[in-house]
Amino acid sequence: MSNSVIIALGSNINADFNIRKAFSILEQHFRVISKAGPIVTSPVGIFDQPDFLNAVVLVETTKEQPEIILLLKEIENQMGRDRSRPKFGPREIDLDLLIWNNQVMDEDYYDREFLRKLVKEL
Repeated sequence: MSNSVIIALGSNINADFNIRKAFSILEQHFRVISKAGPIVTSPVGIFDQPDFLNAVVLVETTKEQPEIILLLKEIENQMGRDRSRPKFGPREIDLDLLIWNNQVMDEDYYDREFLRKLVKEL
């Protein structure tokens, strides 16, 4: 069975490069249907850091949720994500399973207008 998944991407360290690289890596693992973004957004929580680039990608996959979440963490690690930084601090890449088969999986969707806007663009 094919699953419809929306993945959120964010970066504020070498953001242009890292968003493009993340898109490319995701295309190796999933059938990409469409992309939206990137757009520039202000930091949340810790304000003394560069703005973020955020994007979303709609993919189809036979993978299940736990496998996707693990893969996204592996991609973040591969791209140099430093998990010792504060939760809302700078990051090379942040990949989150946002929507699974039309069901919101990440509460940030409700709190961050830019995520809703990007998903609408898909």
